[in-house]
Amino acid sequence: MKTLVDHLAQYAAYHRDRRNIATHFIGIPMIAVAVATLLSRSGLEVFGLWVSPALVVSLGAVLFYARLDARFGLTMAVLMSLNLWVGQALAAQSFTTWLSAGIGLFVVGWVFQFVGHYFEGRKPAFVDDLVGLIVGPLFVVAEVAFLLGLRSEVRQAVEARSGPTYIRSKAVA
Repeated sequence: MKTLVDHLAQYAAYHRDRRNIATHFIGIPMIAVAVATLLSRSGLEVFGLWVSPALVVSLGAVLFYARLDARFGLTMAVLMSLNLWVGQALAAQSFTTWLSAGIGLFVVGWVFQFVGHYFEGRKPAFVDDLVGLIVGPLFVVAEVAFLLGLRSEVRQAVEARSGPTYIRSKAVA
């Protein structure tokens, strides 16, 4: 079973250019809200709780994150709850609003991702391993934690495997 550092280091290897990481701070949350929005419209009520595909996917993701690390897992649980709340609020709107918000956020979020990978000069991590799709949001949260000076032991372990971040110059690309 891969550890937190295993997953983050594997993902980080595709994300060392700081501009790529910055685009992920925008693109990944947009994609996460889009998925929650698109998956929140259908479902069924169980004991007064709306159980949608978005809830099931979110719970699965939170269990994955919590299994890797309790602190990041708790942070991701809070963020996934907020994500679900926004997604459900958008899904409750008219059909046109729901669909255009969901698809619009999804497409624009991926545009940010691909612009970042242009700077990186490397394909997205999920192309080689689909697990990268679930690790992406955790990577963004971890990078924010690192910027705030938190979890330096995790940052050091990830950088020991994937190298430090940088800005790629045109001469190198």
